[in-house]
Amino acid sequence: MLKSKRRWNIQQPNNEAVENLAKDLNIPPLIASLLINRGMTTKESASQFLNIENQSFHDPFLLDGMDRAVERIHKAIENNEKIMIYGDYDADGVTSTSVMLTALQQLGADVDFYIPNRFSEGYGPNEEAFRFIDEQGYTLVITVDTGISAVHEAQVAEGLAFDLIITDHHEPGPILPSCYAILHPKKPGSHYPFGHLAGVGVAFKLAHALLGEVPEHLLELAVIGTIADLVPLTGENRLIAKKGLKRLAYSQRPGLKALFKVCNVKQQELTEDSIGFALAPRINAVGRLQDADPAVELIMSQNEEEAFLLAEEIDRLNKERQALVNEITEEAIRKVEEIYPPSENAVLVITGEGWNAGVIGIVASRLVDRFYRPTIVLSEDHEKGVAKGSARSIAGFDLFANLSTCREILPHFGGHPMAAGMTLKLEDIAELRERLNQLAKEVLSDEDFIPVTSIDVSCKVEDVTIEAIEQLQLMAPFGMNNPKPKVAIAPSAIQSIRKIGADQTHMKLVIEDNGQALDAIGFGFGYLYEDISPLAEISLIGELNINEWNNIRKPQLMIEDMAVNDWQLFDLRGLRDPARFFHSTYHEKMTLLAFSEETLTHAALQAYRDQIVLVQSVDEAKQVSVEDETIVLLDLPTSSELIEGLFAGRVPARIYAIFFTAENHFFDTIPTREHFKWYYAFLTKKSPFDLKRYKEELAIYKGWTKDTIDFMSQVFFELEFVTIENGLISLMKNSPKRDLIESVTFRHKQEHIQIEKNFLYTSYAHLKSVFEQVFKRASINEEATK
Repeated sequence: MLKSKRRWNIQQPNNEAVENLAKDLNIPPLIASLLINRGMTTKESASQFLNIENQSFHDPFLLDGMDRAVERIHKAIENNEKIMIYGDYDADGVTSTSVMLTALQQLGADVDFYIPNRFSEGYGPNEEAFRFIDEQGYTLVITVDTGISAVHEAQVAEGLAFDLIITDHHEPGPILPSCYAILHPKKPGSHYPFGHLAGVGVAFKLAHALLGEVPEHLLELAVIGTIADLVPLTGENRLIAKKGLKRLAYSQRPGLKALFKVCNVKQQELTEDSIGFALAPRINAVGRLQDADPAVELIMSQNEEEAFLLAEEIDRLNKERQALVNEITEEAIRKVEEIYPPSENAVLVITGEGWNAGVIGIVASRLVDRFYRPTIVLSEDHEKGVAKGSARSIAGFDLFANLSTCREILPHFGGHPMAAGMTLKLEDIAELRERLNQLAKEVLSDEDFIPVTSIDVSCKVEDVTIEAIEQLQLMAPFGMNNPKPKVAIAPSAIQSIRKIGADQTHMKLVIEDNGQALDAIGFGFGYLYEDISPLAEISLIGELNINEWNNIRKPQLMIEDMAVNDWQLFDLRGLRDPARFFHSTYHEKMTLLAFSEETLTHAALQAYRDQIVLVQSVDEAKQVSVEDETIVLLDLPTSSELIEGLFAGRVPARIYAIFFTAENHFFDTIPTREHFKWYYAFLTKKSPFDLKRYKEELAIYKGWTKDTIDFMSQVFFELEFVTIENGLISLMKNSPKRDLIESVTFRHKQEHIQIEKNFLYTSYAHLKSVFEQVFKRASINEEATK
């Protein structure tokens, strides 16, 4: 067996519903199945999803407070007032800021932007920044992607000389800031049709209302923040993403074109992945390490040379950010394993002095990936006596709701059910850890701590075609609430398997079923190579794509998890020295079995002597824990009864068959009844015969081995046909007739020959079938004795 890393939740849509939807919309059943799995069960909802580009944007004035905000902004422009855009330092905040700057500049506004420094100011509006803005003569401040939690700062602003308009999308708290206007799709009392806009989505709606028409030219920015902020890519977000990707592919902004270049992204071939894995990380990197202003300056730049210099600097910062993340992650992992083991902590709260607060959100995500626990990573500032942190969660634990119960020790926090940021006093960290762990234990079960992969469809190898993969693109762009479809490939035979990559850390499989083959690539799966036997039937899950190489297009599965649901046999019978097995494969969870005491004296086994279980009786065999265990058979069983006893009604997860043996019965000269007949006749003439003096001559004469003569002599002795004394063998007179099988030595020899034939000198496939028969026979025998 090979257990999967995650729980596989394979969706099972109603076949009749799939058939009806496919017929109603004239779409492939695969697409109909995916739509139903994602909640679009009606013709109308499915059609709207697939044809989102034909839909219209919602009226921005449906956002509560929009008319008041627009009126105030137009008044400021008419009166030539100074307007400040107050943004955030992540990709959503940077693009939100750029959207508002572009729209207001287009209207002729006197506008500038302010993004707080993550390290000296922290997240969101702060009193000092508001007072500075006021001193600079700004009379209107518009926040983007931030502000909904700034209750105190809004109170401060009421005593200053500017009006405050807040636009945000983060979860509103129980008390809203008091200000001129709040634009928020989830604002209590609001009836906006779509509540999941990103910060840039809200800014885009405000730009729409200000300009009096859909600002199509701003979609190239809105799509970046929308995808980067991991909001659900459904409804209006899907419309932004779909149209935005097309606009971005032909953007003429020098800053974006320079960013494409340093990212090695082909502009006209970009996808949502280009944003998620290339553009957004670089934009985010700026605010994670320093002031985020250069990211806005890059997007707003109209000079190609300036834009390229900014893009190169941002790319350098991203490389620095990556190195920093790796360093802090390694330190955080050590702290988890040594101080806060997951077995004792339902929520991980990990702290480090001086950790870069700009990257700890990424570190939190990595810890969730590794340990699958809700995780908070905090950077301690002992000079100020506070810790700043980022949190990431797992399904079933609402971070925002649970952190909300700790508000009295969290003076600054905000976020979503799955992610949050916060600041708290150092002395409150232990209490936060204790309270969150208690809350988690009340709502999470043991099963909740096993990651789940939701699988859209199960199929066979023959179902995976280029046409089917191309059909999946009807569902793009992919993202939150519309992830790339994951497929489960039914158990299939392995045509080939090998490690790939310079460091051999990856794996390539070719699986086959019913004459059809499929390539599968598993990045980071090379370590499982030794855990998959050649005849295993393997189940895979992952994402499908088309591999194009040398003008040849082939379907390909990118592996995310794998499993072998049946027991596995690993054939190591060719090993001349068991030391190789212990060096490369053995681990302490394996059960080492030997059937002969002689095996224990082998030099290669001395270091493992205490771990080896010696099995010399059926009772001892039955005492060995076998069910779902990994069993290593170091040598051959001395009898078939031992094997039957070992696996009586029990099937192991794996068997490693080494069968190291010093003796070789199978290739000995095997005396036939004619051999015995001749030898008996010889003794009737030559008895008594001196074996010590003439055995070698007899062996040469007959072409036998001396062992063969000793064997036949011992059989005759046990059958009381002869006596043997001081090397003289004498025939006994008038001995009764007896069959050779009555000799213990003869039976033992025959059994050893059969054991070697079944277990040692046979093909891999036959050996596996022998074990299968033993499992089946042993199970039947066990049932019969109950």
